[in-house]
Amino acid sequence: MGAFGWPHLLVILAVILLLFGAAKLPALAKSVGQSARVFRGEMKAMKEDDAAAPSTTTTVAPAPTPAESAPKAPDTGTSPDTRA
Repeated sequence: MGAFGWPHLLVILAVILLLFGAAKLPALAKSVGQSARVFRGEMKAMKEDDAAAPSTTTTVAPAPTPAESAPKAPDTGTSPDTRA
């Protein structure tokens, strides 16, 4: 048997009933069901995206380094270390 038996599940259900009350349990069950449905839908969409991704590969050229893309400043003949 798994980690939880029927007695454990009954105790957990009793604690949930005491915490939330009988009136809120249907709304709680509905929100859990909706969350599970959304989760399954997202997992299915991720699997479809993963299956479609390898078939559509594109090659992107590497970006130029900052030294290649930036214009060079004119040489003034003085270095920053020799300033007075």
